[in-house]
Amino acid sequence: MSKHMKRLVAPKSWGIPRKTSTWVSKPSPGPHATESSVPMALVLRDMLRVCDNLREARHILSTRGVLIDGRIVTDEKFPVGLMDTITISKTGQNYRMLLDTHGRMKLTTISPDEAKVKLVRIQNKTIVRNGVFQLNLHDGRNILIPKNQYKTGDVLKIELPSQKILKQIPLKEGSLALLVAGSHPGSLVTVESFTVKRGSAQNLVGFREGFSTTWDNVFVVGEKTPEIKMLEGSAL
Repeated sequence: MSKHMKRLVAPKSWGIPRKTSTWVSKPSPGPHATESSVPMALVLRDMLRVCDNLREARHILSTRGVLIDGRIVTDEKFPVGLMDTITISKTGQNYRMLLDTHGRMKLTTISPDEAKVKLVRIQNKTIVRNGVFQLNLHDGRNILIPKNQYKTGDVLKIELPSQKILKQIPLKEGSLALLVAGSHPGSLVTVESFTVKRGSAQNLVGFREGFSTTWDNVFVVGEKTPEIKMLEGSAL
């Protein structure tokens, strides 16, 4: 696997200029896939604009003053993905990575209190030793629970960095959801139905806005109102 990436083939979700130079930082293997994350260096240089080049980004990270989800990050290629929180200790600023209506990764400024919580989607569940259930989450996290009380597709509000579960947000009729892929990325919609398909077909989620999509494109963010601050203009 190549450790390098040309700007021309960088994911569209990065939203970077294509012809300013030949190469661009490629995310390291980590909690998010390349297509759904942005390397830490690009976050500092191109999104936050706290530095002018990769060398300065490396220096900022070497001071151990940049935290992702409450943990110090020093790798300039660390992948920052959906719902991740970023804290810059020196300036006291906090941000959350979200998705705009063009499918591009965008940061929104959040309060210090909101930086201590995160929404994570349950991708699947497994049973480990002694019958303990393991929740496998969208950002690579795994949480162990004593009994099977959550469903795949539900979203959990967790405390950072302890991973303590604060609230369950179920994927059900009336829930407010953020679309993370498909024809309407970055849109806030209201769930109307959930259809379970047999075999290998993807389960479908229908919306009051008059269309449907597969369940893996749906990220529930609240039951009536969002549990976190969203980007302006996210409504369909």
